[in-house]
Amino acid sequence: MRWALLVATVALLLFAGLPGPATASAKESTNDAEGFKGCRLQKPQSFLKRTTFVKRRLLQPRVHQRALRYRIEQYGNIPGLELESLNPQTAFSHAKGVRFFGLPLQVHEKIATALSCVEKRIRKSCRSKSKSYAPRAVGGFRQGNSYRGAEVSNHLFGIAVDIDPDRNPCCGCVDPWPTHKLCQNRTGSIYERTSLPRCWVQAFARYGCWWLGHDELEDTMHFEFLGDPDRVLP
Repeated sequence: MRWALLVATVALLLFAGLPGPATASAKESTNDAEGFKGCRLQKPQSFLKRTTFVKRRLLQPRVHQRALRYRIEQYGNIPGLELESLNPQTAFSHAKGVRFFGLPLQVHEKIATALSCVEKRIRKSCRSKSKSYAPRAVGGFRQGNSYRGAEVSNHLFGIAVDIDPDRNPCCGCVDPWPTHKLCQNRTGSIYERTSLPRCWVQAFARYGCWWLGHDELEDTMHFEFLGDPDRVLP
């Protein structure tokens, strides 16, 4: 009797330690509807979008400061802004060398995995010849601000990527961009003013990246990670 009771007790303890079946929500956090495994699917955070703190080319200081403080806290400070109290480490000290479609690129280490997931998604969903696109030049980290005034570029944080500026112009930027042949086409959607396939934009968006083609700048070369860097992986 004692032996039977001991066996039953051990069996109960072993069963209690086994993991239960995965819930639907847990599965959905790692896979999309087509079963593509990798990073967590997430949307860009609205308060970080340029459209939130720049209205008709005018910077909204209070809203911009909120976005700036978040980026510094998450990625590191930018020399010259005098906001080291938010994060003593510089953003550039977290630069990581990666490859995007075989091209060398420097980005913040926190978004390296997300960028890898974007590439995997593009290779999976943009296979057809009609949607094929091979980048020739990419740019990431910068240490000089490309905006005028108080606005701070996400390139300084290493969370922005430019793809083929010669083929994907910034039609709302300063010269020579507005004279680019694609920018002369003012009819139709923004996709008529870029060489990037729509499926590339959609792939970036799945993993928390925002396309500045949707901004008043119509900066079609530019993608930036505006998701939560702590939620890239499940």
